[in-house]
Amino acid sequence: MSDEKTSLLEGFKAFLMRGNVIDLAVAVVIGAAFTNIVNSIVKGVINPLVGAFGTQDLEKYSSCLKDPCKVVDGQMQGIPIMWGSVLSAMLSFLITAAVVYFLMVLPMARYLARRAAKEKAKEATEEVMDATEIELLKEIRDALVAQRGSGHNNP
Repeated sequence: MSDEKTSLLEGFKAFLMRGNVIDLAVAVVIGAAFTNIVNSIVKGVINPLVGAFGTQDLEKYSSCLKDPCKVVDGQMQGIPIMWGSVLSAMLSFLITAAVVYFLMVLPMARYLARRAAKEKAKEATEEVMDATEIELLKEIRDALVAQRGSGHNNP
């Protein structure tokens, strides 16, 4: 039983020490911090811009499905549809997606494409060198065969 506990602990330790677990933890922390930045941009910049046409808080944009939408005796009368909060969340998502794409995905894709092109060029150069070496070896073989052939005819 103690061997099983030891192997479980060793396995867990190995799992935690793998690089991708640490990378994932860092990504989660950075993602949480980045979310705060995006939310601040939406609330501090986007909402006031939208507020130029109405209320400054997107969360307050709503429609009433069943009139009137007001609180009477602590009970909500009507059915409010809070589409402003959905719009705010969509803007946050679009900004986050745009930043991730333009600052992370696109540069990484370009880097990987350049790296792949360099590797392909390197492989093509090696293939040309291999072909040149093969041609040279064929020429040497043909010369040796020609020498042997002329050497057998002379004696």
